[in-house]
Amino acid sequence: MAHRRAKNRVLGAAVAAAALLIVAGTAVLTSGTASAEQGAALAATAGCGKTPTLRDGTYTIQSGGQARTYILRLPGNYTSSQPYRLVVGLHWLNGSANDVISNGFYGLQQRSGNSAIFVAPQGLDAGWANTGGRDVTLVDDILRVIENDLCVDTSQRFALGFSYGGAMSYALACARPTVFRAVAPIAGANLSGCSSGSQPVAYFGIHGIRDSVLNISMGRTIRDTFVRANGCTAQNPPEPTQGSGSHITTAYSGCRAGYPVQWAAFDGDHVPLPVDRNASSSWISGEVWQFFTQLGSTTPPSSPTPGPSSPGPSTPPGDAACRATSTVNAWNNGLTANVTVTNTGSSAINGWTVAFSLPAGQTITNGWNATYAPTSGRVTATNVSYNAGLAPGASVSFGFQATHTGNSGPPTAYALNAAACTSG
Repeated sequence: MAHRRAKNRVLGAAVAAAALLIVAGTAVLTSGTASAEQGAALAATAGCGKTPTLRDGTYTIQSGGQARTYILRLPGNYTSSQPYRLVVGLHWLNGSANDVISNGFYGLQQRSGNSAIFVAPQGLDAGWANTGGRDVTLVDDILRVIENDLCVDTSQRFALGFSYGGAMSYALACARPTVFRAVAPIAGANLSGCSSGSQPVAYFGIHGIRDSVLNISMGRTIRDTFVRANGCTAQNPPEPTQGSGSHITTAYSGCRAGYPVQWAAFDGDHVPLPVDRNASSSWISGEVWQFFTQLGSTTPPSSPTPGPSSPGPSTPPGDAACRATSTVNAWNNGLTANVTVTNTGSSAINGWTVAFSLPAGQTITNGWNATYAPTSGRVTATNVSYNAGLAPGASVSFGFQATHTGNSGPPTAYALNAAACTSG
């Protein structure tokens, strides 16, 4: 820990840089703002359907025999009748939960479009030493309180942070791989420990090639923990040259379906919200939010299934073979549905539509990972920019929220690019 104390002055500059860069990442996401759905395989949190007692504010909790604090931010239109994503934002050394609030959870809060609950814990000694696992336990305790009171999609929990906060998000991925769906360490390193690191978690690592506090080699090392755990093909992804003022984001190939790994290297130092040359805002919030929200809301497959490395030639309409499954979580006059479609054919698909029939009385109100038209009857879901490729054996998940008049059954009669799918 001594090397970090020696670098406090630099970290202080990084915090100041963060404050200056907060203007970045404030563009509102215009699509994909629906709440994530809760997979049927996962129990609804106790807070679903309950009148909440928690509100925006700072809370004290007893954890490991100590009084610890965290700050909570709820969606402006929060309702206990639908499950929400949950994002844990972690501060840097000598930073605070208030700093995470000030930068909008690294720009993600505004990106979320009221689809997520955000929580910012406070580290002891303004850091995340995680001695004896105390900070992992803190997050466990906070989640227990929040999920007992609020409606959370238990398959859509995420963590991110900068510097020491990035190290802590890595520690959470190692220690709680079945709790967190994905993490995004920014300029992180193995400072808070890694209790296992053998189980897969979707991972997006971000690091500056000129990082003078935590060398980029430290970021590559923790990245490679999940390259291995996620079954990705090992590689040395390209990184920008010094002085280019740019960043390069690489999606690893060969990863298990549902467990992607991305790596973004940028031409810069130890900063939380880097900005490319001639850009007016940071690219961090947009790329991290897209990475998080591309992930389906059901439990990822447990068996290794190669994901698409790069889209091949498009499969002509009528030539697709596919299998479709769906899960529905219903309440009163509403429901959420998650659909997974697998390409069982021998050809790669670049650009897909999935048609399905809704039961009478159901009307889609919003959705994620696809666009939908019309909103009732025979509906067509069309890919969005980041999930158009579907290799043989690969799957894509998308979902929607709908109202119903009594029939909360799942969609039926699926067809991928106009070819009928088998069910189950």
